[in-house]
Amino acid sequence: MSSITLSSATRQNLLVAQDTASLLSTTQNRLATGKKVNTALDSPSSFFTAQGLDNRAGDLSNILDSISNGVQVIQAANTGITSLQKLVDNAKSVANQALQATIGYSTKSNVSTTITGATAADLRGTTSYANAQASSNVLFSGNAAGATAATNATKLGGTQGTLAGTAAGTATATTTLSSLTNGPAAGDTLTVNGRSITFRSGAAPAAADVPAGSGVTTGGQVVTDGSGNSTVYLGSGTITDLLSAIDLASGVRKAAISAGAATVTASSTQTISSINDTSHIVTLKSSVGADLNISGKADILASIGITSATGGGTASVNVARTAGSAGLGTLIADGSTLTVNGKTITFKDAEAPASSSTRPGVVQNSSNADTPVETDGSGNSIVYLQTATLTDVLNAVDIATGAQKATTGSAKTTLATTAGATNSSIAGGILKISTGTTADLNITGTGNALSALGLAGNAGTDTSFTASRSSTPGGLSGKTLTFGSLNNGTAVNVTFGDGTNGTVKTLDGLNAKLALNNMQAALDASGKLTISTTNDYASSTIGSTADGGTIGGTASALFSTAQAPVEDVNSQNTRKSLLSQFNQILDNIKTTAQDASFNGVNLLNGDTLKLTFNEKGSSTMNLIGVTFDPSGLGLTKLGQNGLNEFEDISSTNKVISSLTQASTALRQQASTFGSNLSVVQNRQDFNKQIINVLQTGSSKLTDADLNEEAANSQALSTRQSLTVSALSLANQAQQSVLQLLR
Repeated sequence: MSSITLSSATRQNLLVAQDTASLLSTTQNRLATGKKVNTALDSPSSFFTAQGLDNRAGDLSNILDSISNGVQVIQAANTGITSLQKLVDNAKSVANQALQATIGYSTKSNVSTTITGATAADLRGTTSYANAQASSNVLFSGNAAGATAATNATKLGGTQGTLAGTAAGTATATTTLSSLTNGPAAGDTLTVNGRSITFRSGAAPAAADVPAGSGVTTGGQVVTDGSGNSTVYLGSGTITDLLSAIDLASGVRKAAISAGAATVTASSTQTISSINDTSHIVTLKSSVGADLNISGKADILASIGITSATGGGTASVNVARTAGSAGLGTLIADGSTLTVNGKTITFKDAEAPASSSTRPGVVQNSSNADTPVETDGSGNSIVYLQTATLTDVLNAVDIATGAQKATTGSAKTTLATTAGATNSSIAGGILKISTGTTADLNITGTGNALSALGLAGNAGTDTSFTASRSSTPGGLSGKTLTFGSLNNGTAVNVTFGDGTNGTVKTLDGLNAKLALNNMQAALDASGKLTISTTNDYASSTIGSTADGGTIGGTASALFSTAQAPVEDVNSQNTRKSLLSQFNQILDNIKTTAQDASFNGVNLLNGDTLKLTFNEKGSSTMNLIGVTFDPSGLGLTKLGQNGLNEFEDISSTNKVISSLTQASTALRQQASTFGSNLSVVQNRQDFNKQIINVLQTGSSKLTDADLNEEAANSQALSTRQSLTVSALSLANQAQQSVLQLLR
């Protein structure tokens, strides 16, 4: 070939064509492979750097497979824990069924005693009560010196009050009311001590024509109803008739009514109201048992000279009693009452009635004489002020408290002191009021009775007078009762008393002490006090060596000997059947824990999972497994060796407690696995991202820019064509020589 002679132009064009072909070949290789560095010859530095990055990416990809397996191992363990949790919950449900089953013993271990009269409010038993006496303030008579102590004979009534009017013209006892100037007219009324006097025209009716229970006064023109209300007839009614009607209303006079006729007489020890025919002056008298109060038209009262007021308006006239040496210094007002232990004593301004078949409630004294006390047989009494004494008041109080028993016969009532009580009395002016034995004393009042009898306190403002009976507590009082610790409870030491200074009085108080020692008390209607184990410890025996709770103290001799509890066969069989269900669940827990494996690794069966996170092995994680079979969870089969862990509430609660602890352990381990899984998944994601970074870096070192290479290929093709054309032109001279040769 060296002998071939080429022109310079041809050689030059040929070299260009060879270079172009070489470049085109390189470009086409890059387009075909997508890489600009295919061998170390292309770029040793880029080639080997990219190869190192690719190798690391490959190593990390292999590690990702191991990490993925680790994720599945953890998820398998977590799935196992979820199943185990459900099984533990099922086991707890079985234990709860045992709790809800009928108590396993028909009779629990107990000790008992019967205390007569014991109640839930007072376990000590029947309290015996004795009569006590309460003292009033000193009472004085109405003696002028004001310092004479009252006695049993001191009367409740005072001295009659007197009001002498002014001369009533020429009026006399027989002056008719209709003839008085501005005297009463038909329809007018007067009110005397709350009772009514009505004036009516015409003459009084015959006895046969008056309403039942009323009577016409003998020879007069007054019809009275026997209760102090009267009608005065103006046809021929006189001033004497009017004064008689006023005295009937005030109690100065009394009327005995029979067959429509009323016989009017002065009440005992009373002076009647009157008019002096010479001086024409009316003299009004109050009752010894009440002050006199008259109200009515002023003209009527002025017409008889007892008021200076005139006209059609209302005027009032008052005549007050005075305290005398024979009566109380403070007079009791008519209508006042004492309420003694719920019974009412009423003070009434009237003469005491005589005992009879129609008034059998009138009390007679030891001499069979009538007294001014009338009782209804239920403890309520009326004390008649006109003749009553302090003795009568004390008798009425004793009837109300039961210190004296009132026995009513066909025509009288007698009193006898109740056994164990003492009659109320007076000494040195002080009332000694007996409480009786049936209730504590409580006295309230209306009007002024409470203060007049010295029962309103030193200031006279108290609204009640009270006193307690003497009392002696029942059989358990002062005795002690002890129990040693029962099933790790708190030992009991009880002293029965009134509830103060740490003593126990009530059933609630006793139960508060016993509850801390797994015991409880109950009391029935007969007073039987039973102390037994609680339902939680129904299988325990009080005082046994195994359970404790030995009884002691001064009250222990009163209690029966504790016996062992008596099993309820049906209930115990039900509970034993639940043991079998429980054990089946434990078997499932064991197999579930064993099956929670993946690829031969079981984190619930004590295996350890080691994970490597980088290609050098310098980043690793060890997941230490747990043993979550029943034993590992702290659970054991029940009913072994004849035991019955569901026999009572306490033992059942112990099983539930162990299940709760197992459930807690499962939850804690699930949390641990969850945290571990989060770490592993995070590292898995990290490795994926690192692989991407490595591969991207490698590509940037070796990958070709296909757009650039395509443009290069197009340019080189064009260049090659031009080179061929140039080569052709270079050879044209030789072509001309060839033509000459032809």
